[in-house]
Parts: sequence; structure tokens; C-alpha cells
Amino acid sequence: MKLTEKLALAAMHRIDPEAAHGLSVKALTMGLAPAPGPVTSARLKTTLAGIDLPNPVGLAAGYDKNAEALAPLAKSGFGFIEVGAATPRPQPGNPKPRLFRLTEDQAAINRFGFNNEGMEAIGARLAQRPRDAVIGLNLGANKDSEDRAADFAKVLAHCGAHLDFATVNVSSPNTEKLRDLQGKAALSALLAGVIETREGLSRRVPVFLKIAPDLDRAGIEDIAAVALETGIDAVIATNTTLSRDGLRSAHKGESGGLSGAPLFDKSTRVLAQLSELLDGKVPLVGVGGISTAEQAYAKICAGASAVQFYTAMVYGGLSLAGDIARGLDVLLARDGFENVAQAVGTKRKDWL
Repeated sequence: MKLTEKLALAAMHRIDPEAAHGLSVKALTMGLAPAPGPVTSARLKTTLAGIDLPNPVGLAAGYDKNAEALAPLAKSGFGFIEVGAATPRPQPGNPKPRLFRLTEDQAAINRFGFNNEGMEAIGARLAQRPRDAVIGLNLGANKDSEDRAADFAKVLAHCGAHLDFATVNVSSPNTEKLRDLQGKAALSALLAGVIETREGLSRRVPVFLKIAPDLDRAGIEDIAAVALETGIDAVIATNTTLSRDGLRSAHKGESGGLSGAPLFDKSTRVLAQLSELLDGKVPLVGVGGISTAEQAYAKICAGASAVQFYTAMVYGGLSLAGDIARGLDVLLARDGFENVAQAVGTKRKDWL
């Protein structure tokens, strides 16, 4: 990390977390952030659900909620970018304050509640996206919707022409009863509607499913069964957690989803279990607690074909994207892997 980025982060940590978040997106759009361009190599290039990636390190949804910084993010070192979540209609989300730094734990708690400008505004920005990047959209449901399952399909129908992938997000803990849609029957019906909508698009957009880390073994088995039955293209494991185990920070009692370092072990165990159950039939994206190349590599060895992070940027800056990708290249070479795919799942048993 350069001195200018360190100073910027220090300044950001002196102000309200959500205001700092907004300023960081603004800085990106003004060209005031690291832009190393694509980070890639023969070893880092990989494929996820048929999508060619320059490297397997992605930006998780939630940072660029309204697709405002697509061009600068495409130059920031990530192999792929996920924006959103987008809902059919704009919504303000939950009352503020709703984002909390847990500095002692290198973590964050948020209860945003899918605040976004809606699919019309987000779709218009996606239509102007850089064409040389891999960009996906996290699909959400309006809080007051009478048919939340249908909302996901609505957003895909509106924005699908401009996407490389779309993620069905039923795992946010900040919209009441949203996680109920992770049940086998409800999830199967929801995904069937999304897949049917996808088939009506001018081109096939891979559909991913993002799940919670708080599922028990039976719930994980249900997710695996649904993934195989519905024909979705990948599973993202995992979203934020409701657990507060081992936290030290003053904000540990705030309600919402916990992300960052404390989530690493829990999310990786869920990832490994899914990897064992799916046995390579559906690829996985590992998310939760990644802040170093070693942690990204651990997710891959536990069964992930690619990884994502977001909260670590609060503490390590945007330059982490390129740093993690380059470090991952070194680790793959150290262990004799010619490419990312060769390493996938090689240490899965360590997490079971």
C-alpha cells in the first residue's frame, strides 16, 4: 500500500463509516484511487461457470451498490466485479446508523437493508459498462414486495442484457424473512422463476446463488440438492453471519450481518462441505474474511474456483485486489500448480 492510500484510509477512519464508504466510491469515480489495470498471468487465468477470468479474485457485492464506479473498478486489479444488490424499485434501506467498523476484529457489521436506486438507474449505468471487464449483478427483493421471489426475476429481466453473471441473494440477514427463501421448496421455486427468465434473454447469463454461513448440515445439503436440481451455474459461499462469537470491539452488539476476519473459518467450513457434496458439478465462489493471498489460496484449496472480498478494503485499501492476485500467483507456483483449477479442492479435508 502506498503512503497516499495509507493517509486516505486513516482519514476515512475518522469519519462515519457510511459517509466514508460513499466518499471512497466518489474518489473512484474521480480517478483518485489505485488503477493498476488487469492483474493476470498464465497461472492466474481461469474459468468460472464458463466465464473467462484474468484472475480469480473478485469484488463482492455491497461495495458499489448502484454501479457508479464500474470503469475504475475494472482497472483496480480485480478479476471480476459484482455490484448491487439491485431491487425492482428504489428503496432507502434501514434507518442510519447502519454500518459499524469493528477495528479490533478487522470486521464490520451492516444492516443496510438493500438500500439502492433501483433497477432502472442501475440498469442504465450497466448499459454503459466497460466491455473488457467481467461484471455481475446481485439481485435483491424489495422489502415491501408482495412477491419477493418474483422480484429477482424482474431485476434479471431488466438488467440481464448487460451482465456477465447474476447472483440471487436470499442470504442477507437485513431484510426480514428473506433468509426463509433458503428453504428447499421456496428456493427451488424462486430459482425456477429466475432460470425461466434467463432463458428468455437474448443470451445466456450464468445464474449464481449466494448463501448464508449460518446454515446447519441439513441446510447445506438442501442447498447442494437445489443447486444440482435447478441447474444454477455457481454457488457463492458465503454472505455475512449473525454470529458474534469471539468479538472484542465496542460495536459487537449491533444488529446486522458481520463480515470480515471473524467470518473466515466459518465460511470456509461451509464452502468445504458444499464442495464435497457437489463434487465439482457446480463451481463455488469463496467469500468471507479474506484479506491476504494466503487466505484466498486457502479458500481455493478448500473448494472454491474463485474468491471475493470487500470488508478487507476498509482496513487494507483498494490496492489489496492486485496484492492478493499477485500473491496468489506466487503461492500457486510455490506448490507446483500450473493454474488455479489444479489447486481447487486439494486441501478440502482440512476444513471438513
